Amino acid sequence: MDFPCRPAAGPGGRSRDETASGQTMPRFKLTLEYDGRPFVGWQRQENGLSVQAVLEQAAGMLCGGTPLAVTGSGRTDAGVHARGQVAHLDLPRAIDAHTVQGALNYHLKPHPVAVLAAEETAADFHARFSATARHYRYRIVNRRAPLTFDRGLAWHVIVPLDADAMHDAAQALVGRHDFTTFRHSQCQAKSPVKTLDYIRVTRDGEDIRLETGARSFLHHQARSITGTLKLVGEGKWTRRDLRHALDARDRAALGLNAPPDGLYFMKVEY
Repeated sequence: MDFPCRPAAGPGGRSRDETASGQTMPRFKLTLEYDGRPFVGWQRQENGLSVQAVLEQAAGMLCGGTPLAVTGSGRTDAGVHARGQVAHLDLPRAIDAHTVQGALNYHLKPHPVAVLAAEETAADFHARFSATARHYRYRIVNRRAPLTFDRGLAWHVIVPLDADAMHDAAQALVGRHDFTTFRHSQCQAKSPVKTLDYIRVTRDGEDIRLETGARSFLHHQARSITGTLKLVGEGKWTRRDLRHALDARDRAALGLNAPPDGLYFMKVEY
């Protein structure tokens, strides 16, 4: 399904282009899931294939091959997955959301990216700046045997972990804090101060899940928290050690940065 079009406004998505007739381009909200293993991350990069790039190429195929800008609610790193990433896309003319979803999924093949929902939205909706909360889940498989089906989709930890101790220690991080210790050295956020709304650690058999939510996160924040809580689960750190690391406001005080395999971008609220 192709139709004549012009590219959307710049990657930031703040402004909207107009069609040849002078009408405003309709904006669509896309809810996405993807397997992060084949990608260098969400954001377009020169060193490999990104989720954003394959979406923009798919959108371009709707209009004869010219890529259209797609703006995401947040970036995910290489190897990080999503079950509820949100993006917005401006199209050159009115088209029903059902067709947008189906056509994008057709043109996304064979990449492991799926448009779960597409809906036309208000002109001032912005996938990133309109968001009020973001939710992540980190999955650990805690068993001796190696992973088969879940390889690349969870962090395999052999040493037995105390999920209750991890949950208790994690509560020291809830609230508004300076998270410099849990921030990647190349993080581009203007401030290291963030407010974590909740952190929950639960176990179901060999599966341990860490779930956390906040308006926004620092680069590697969720992975850094998970890695350090793993040390608590092993009995190497205590809740007091975790609090000391937070108060140090120093990346060197970090216990451990978890791998990307088990991290999932679950949901965005608006």
